[in-house]
Amino acid sequence: MTYPDRIDRQWIASLTDAELQHAESELRARFAEQETLEKQRRGAHYDLLRGPEALTAAWLRWSMVSNATRARGLSVRYRN
Repeated sequence: MTYPDRIDRQWIASLTDAELQHAESELRARFAEQETLEKQRRGAHYDLLRGPEALTAAWLRWSMVSNATRARGLSVRYRN
């Protein structure tokens, strides 16, 4: 799936339920990868909101889509 530079309500509203679930799963995986790298780098000093821009941007993109997914009453199965 191709994601816009800026995820917004209009883009989210244009997605079908299946597309939204897929986007949520992919964006969560991207965020989790960034978060894992930052946790390895910072250890006990890890703080999401004080992390690098790439980490906070990944979290924001995922959280917006995640909130929309939950608002539609959908669930997502994550890959392990």
